[in-house]
Amino acid sequence: MRILGIDPGLARVGYGLIEVAEPIGWGSGASGRVQFLDCGIMRTDPGRSEGERMVEIARDLRQLVRTWRPQMAVVEKFFFYRSSTTISVVQARGVVMMTLARLRVPTTEFPPMQIKLALTGSGHASKEEVLEAVMRELELERPPRPDDAADALATALTGWFQR
Repeated sequence: MRILGIDPGLARVGYGLIEVAEPIGWGSGASGRVQFLDCGIMRTDPGRSEGERMVEIARDLRQLVRTWRPQMAVVEKFFFYRSSTTISVVQARGVVMMTLARLRVPTTEFPPMQIKLALTGSGHASKEEVLEAVMRELELERPPRPDDAADALATALTGWFQR
């Protein structure tokens, strides 16, 4: 199963792709081997209007889905805080959800605390602890960069763990 994790934002949308090899006896409680496929960010042009940036996000996400053909997507739920960018990030997240729905990619969502809990056993884990867990689970020698991509991989792994 190929899983796409998404860390939404307006300026940068992090993405991470993992693949889980289904073992013989699938469904018997056996767990598959998780493999890192790709990660990165989709950037939007800060010189463009918010609407145009939303179009960029939808276009880039469509291309990513068409290239990798994930069977599942997992999107980080927005953690509300007071910021001048809050509404823009929520709108970008809406574009991500709509695009995935249009492409018929089954999608689940998890808040940051649940992602931290799934990966580290603590909903209050630090970014460093989550990064260490991602590296361990995916057997990575170096941390995935940038942080948005690492967060997206954590989100994808949570989708797998919580399936």
